[in-house]
Amino acid sequence: MIAQHTLSFRTRGRGTTEVTREVARLVAQSGVRTGTCALFLQHTSASLILCENADPSVRADLETLFARLAPDGDPAFRHDTEGPDDMASHARAVLASNSITVPVAEGRLLLGTWQGLYLWEHRLEPQARRLVVTVMGER
Repeated sequence: MIAQHTLSFRTRGRGTTEVTREVARLVAQSGVRTGTCALFLQHTSASLILCENADPSVRADLETLFARLAPDGDPAFRHDTEGPDDMASHARAVLASNSITVPVAEGRLLLGTWQGLYLWEHRLEPQARRLVVTVMGER
């Protein structure tokens, strides 16, 4: 059995948006009892991450780290068509990735106690983002 849906989100600009509940709802509705849930973010300036969900300072610290790795307005970047955060956002997305696969058992995501799924927006301004959720497995 395979079920596929696209979730839409409006971000507030740079930062994380938790998507765990929405994805878990689709897994439950799919009827899949044992299998996998493949997540794919259809964008090149945002990421999908599996991260600590109890302490938001972890995500704040990730922002600090990525600001050091791919700073906005870096004069070495040539791609700045959409502003100083343009290439930095693409670099951050490549470093963090845009897909995750999570096992499914007993109709639920097999996330650890402190794990959550997050859409990580790298652009400074709010954006519309699409997340494809594909649930595959047995009923």
